[in-house]
Amino acid sequence: MKNINLLQLLESILGKGKSTSGNNIAFFSPFVSHYKPKLEIDINTTSNGENPWHCWISDKKGRSIVSLFKQLNLSKDKFDQLSRIIDVAKYRTNTPITEKVIALQLPDEYKPLWISKVSPDYRNAIHYLKNRGVTIFDILKYRIGYCESGQYSGKILIPSYDEDGQLNYFVSRAYYKSDTQKHKNPNISKDIIGFDMMINWSEPIVLCEGAFDAIAVKRNAIPLFGKIIQPALQKKIIEKRVRDIYICLDLDAIKNALTIAEKFMAEGLNVHLIEIQEADASELGFLTINKIIEQTPELTFNRLMELRMSLLWK
Repeated sequence: MKNINLLQLLESILGKGKSTSGNNIAFFSPFVSHYKPKLEIDINTTSNGENPWHCWISDKKGRSIVSLFKQLNLSKDKFDQLSRIIDVAKYRTNTPITEKVIALQLPDEYKPLWISKVSPDYRNAIHYLKNRGVTIFDILKYRIGYCESGQYSGKILIPSYDEDGQLNYFVSRAYYKSDTQKHKNPNISKDIIGFDMMINWSEPIVLCEGAFDAIAVKRNAIPLFGKIIQPALQKKIIEKRVRDIYICLDLDAIKNALTIAEKFMAEGLNVHLIEIQEADASELGFLTINKIIEQTPELTFNRLMELRMSLLWK
């Protein structure tokens, strides 16, 4: 028999649940972003006070609601409410609590740009992307959207998804020149793999700084969302034994590019350093940047040392 009071408490925390098999109720997972409710909880409390639960996406699971609440790092009053519903040990402040995992989601105001709208914001967002060489096919491929209101108002949003199709990061760019805040990104770790869902690890990859650079390259390009390579990406490249790595950072990031090159050369991987002298990849466009990539030879140790020495004189 379902524990209605427990269900009401859970819905006050996780949102409306959906009945599945038996006494199980499915909720949208607080651990990962997914379009279906994948956190299942057995509402039938056993004599031992257990209610098994399992998130089928993150694979987090437990045998009691207490363990779930600890995962969510909930306040003391939620544990007290739980204690009044089922016979469990009282919450104590010195109880070890697992660090809360924040499920990243796109803003509620996010609107897809592949769905046409009659509004000034839509027209300006499309106009901005066209001027940067972004096509409708790019918009569809990268699920590019925009916001007309909220904290990302007047900004284009470019999401990134991991290999399982879960949102792992997104960047934004203002499409109005009057906007003094050109960029606004989520306050989370960048230790992710940009555009991971679209990468074929058996083919050469291109590492570039930003999302627009990766979109310009189009073919197996990974944005670093900065000038340094994060541990997760570095580890995956080495584990996958990527055949050829093309490093395409801006001219002002040559020192960072050389550091990245050295790391992979030390692992016995083929590294190609794309030495762009003026514009970045997004400014050069698809045809030009890919022609440069095709003509870039493998970086030799002598060339690496030559570039290192040249930095000493600057």
